[in-house]
Amino acid sequence: MAVTTRSSRIEVRTTPDTRALIDRAVAAIGTDLTTFVVTNLTDAAARVLADRTEFALDSEARNAWEAINARPARDLPGVQKLLDRPSPFVE
Repeated sequence: MAVTTRSSRIEVRTTPDTRALIDRAVAAIGTDLTTFVVTNLTDAAARVLADRTEFALDSEARNAWEAINARPARDLPGVQKLLDRPSPFVE
């Protein structure tokens, strides 16, 4: 098993109540603070980035997605009118 050396530090400020809550959670699962924080921050980061890096559908959802994308585009006069206006950002 490979050993990973942690060499990058993260400092976090918190209230005493929040720190006590975290310490209770760490004790409840029987780990150390670093492992608890790194594991939970990593999980949170993966959830935030999941829809930006991966798009996964089961077979039924994929078929529904494909059916939606196979339909012809609808005529949306309001959107076309907006697109036809001159841009306020271009001189």
